[in-house]
Amino acid sequence: MSSAAPVVTRFAPSPTGYIHVGNLRTALMNWAIARAGGGTFILRLDDTDRERSRQEYADALMADLEWLGLSWDRLERQSDRMDRYAEAAEGLRAAGRFYECFETPVELDLKRKKLLNMGRPPVYDRASLALTAADRDRMRAEGRAGYWRFLLQQERIEWTDGIIGPVSIDAGSVSDPVLIRADGQVLYTFASSVDDIDMGVTHIVRGADHVTNTATQIQIMRAMGGTPPAFAHHSLLTGAQGEELSKRLGTLSLRDLRAQGVEPLALLSLMARLGSSRPVELAGSIDEIVAGFDVGSFGAAPTRFDANDLWPLTRGVVQALPHEAMADRIAAAGVPPDQSQAFWAAVRANVTRRDDIADWAALVRDGAAPAIDPEDVDFVGQAIAMLPPRPWTQATWGEWTEAVKATTGRKGKALFRPLRRALTGRDAGPEMAELMPLLQRVPDTE
Repeated sequence: MSSAAPVVTRFAPSPTGYIHVGNLRTALMNWAIARAGGGTFILRLDDTDRERSRQEYADALMADLEWLGLSWDRLERQSDRMDRYAEAAEGLRAAGRFYECFETPVELDLKRKKLLNMGRPPVYDRASLALTAADRDRMRAEGRAGYWRFLLQQERIEWTDGIIGPVSIDAGSVSDPVLIRADGQVLYTFASSVDDIDMGVTHIVRGADHVTNTATQIQIMRAMGGTPPAFAHHSLLTGAQGEELSKRLGTLSLRDLRAQGVEPLALLSLMARLGSSRPVELAGSIDEIVAGFDVGSFGAAPTRFDANDLWPLTRGVVQALPHEAMADRIAAAGVPPDQSQAFWAAVRANVTRRDDIADWAALVRDGAAPAIDPEDVDFVGQAIAMLPPRPWTQATWGEWTEAVKATTGRKGKALFRPLRRALTGRDAGPEMAELMPLLQRVPDTE
């Protein structure tokens, strides 16, 4: 997707709910194209649905984008542009491209069913084009409210898609789109077309479910005298087994993933490569994601998303953090300041989420109930009695286990595993040489 004009992209969510991983995919692609091209990224709130749009959702989606580091250069609200949509609609009426219709939803449904029963596509029959001014007055007098359709030119609508490749859609196979409802609500297809032309948008990446919308919007934009942007339609996400994901997207909201401890860079790294020809790997920074982003590397086939794939990436982010980045959280977990660096060095290889340090902090502070197999009771009791006096150092674990080995004859797993379980209550964890100096309590093995 290239353009000689300054790059302008947009992410245009409707603030009717919390944004999810599917929304993020669209936002990230448009953001990366703008940043890679040194252009402008517009956050546009498509909030013409006044009944469902809420400020709390707008605030939440902006907070989600800020958390991810996807900054925007302009904030636009469609609700502020109603006069502009009215002006654009009047222009299309004058050009003969807007016409008023009066069918009820029931009547439209009957028409669709009749066409389907005849084996024909359920395309609107344009009956309203034959209405006279008197017909329209009569229908209004009957209490019917008119809604407005865009008159498509019966031709093939073609473009080269940045992901799908060449696309050609016969406008005759598509119903004239409704652009303004009977209650006056300006619909997405129209408002977005007006905005994209007025705002100089040069590139649009969105889901493959919008391909037909793109075809009609190209005609709308041209009818308004505008030049359509370059389009690319990414594949839709499915579940890990290929199942429909849309019903689960509510459980995959960005705010929920954040609450679970997913790292922003992990989420961005996955979504920047998922469904492309390039392997998913943890990026070193958000700038690295921009530098390596290529919308043309993505395919059109449905893309499987498994939230479990976020955890290895999150673990990679957290384990790479320097002590300074974790110091406040370590202090909040109750680790003494003089042990903070040693604590992080000991536990960092055993955390996936930042919150995981709370468990290890509780272990070193409060100790743990020893886990001792019946056959190891006497051995562990003898070993605990041989513990050297404090203070313990990183050499203590080796010195102690050597002494226990010499006394009991145990070695290898039979030596180390029961002692780890006795001191920590766990089968695995940090290196005991690093952890042991931090332990503030010795378990009672009686």
